[in-house]
Amino acid sequence: MYQPTLTLTVNNAQTVLEAGLRAIAEGQTQIDLGGLSVVDSAAVATMLAWQRAAQRAGKPLAFRNPSTSLQSLIELYGVAELVSITHAGEHHGDLAHH
Repeated sequence: MYQPTLTLTVNNAQTVLEAGLRAIAEGQTQIDLGGLSVVDSAAVATMLAWQRAAQRAGKPLAFRNPSTSLQSLIELYGVAELVSITHAGEHHGDLAHH
């Protein structure tokens, strides 16, 4: 599972985007965001680009373990319905929360 680490901001978004696109092309269906501690709006844009790439390839893609700040940005920009997010201990599609 691809896992970007530490930061996903305008300063490194292109590099992280490309790494994620390679992972998706290699068959990854999940991206673990739990290692990100610093994010900005570029993180949301990157997630949307990854989601579009997976959809074009006909592959599912789920994001795991987004930080509270990243979740807030996703909600702020009104794109929560466009990205599939699962949390640790959940299976994609489960409605139960632990």
